Amino acid sequence: MSGSTGRRASGASEHSGAEDSILTWGKSNVMLPLVDRIAQDILAHQVRLTELYTERESLDRQRHSLAWPERARRYRIGEEITDIENSLRGVLTELDNLGLTLLDPGEALIGFPTRVNERKAFFTWKSGETKVLFWTYAGELFRRSIPAQWTTHEAEESFEKVPRKSR
Repeated sequence: MSGSTGRRASGASEHSGAEDSILTWGKSNVMLPLVDRIAQDILAHQVRLTELYTERESLDRQRHSLAWPERARRYRIGEEITDIENSLRGVLTELDNLGLTLLDPGEALIGFPTRVNERKAFFTWKSGETKVLFWTYAGELFRRSIPAQWTTHEAEESFEKVPRKSR
């Protein structure tokens, strides 16, 4: 399997708590139902935050001339933003606890840690995709198609035998 000498994980991200986890392509696909729910939450939180920031900005520009109902709404928006930001941090922590990385927040592009050519890399997936079909080197967002030979049963078994690093 030229190019993918042991597609084993050796660190989910620069800041992940699951740095010694090993994920195969198959295990990454098994995680997709949960990861999809997390990605949907990320996207929903981002959409709502964008709406609230826009509304707050508009009310802030008029703050000196607002009637009480609009002033009260301005305060509630601040509280709602705080609640959603806290919820988003919780969702991102859940992703991190799985050993995964949010590679692109705008698309909720999720990275499953691996190694390719002895370099840190990720299998990548985003909402709407039916399975993990792409990979990228760490630090890049260019998504490459996963070669078919990486997805065979024999390849998966060989990756299971790769020794894990001890903490």
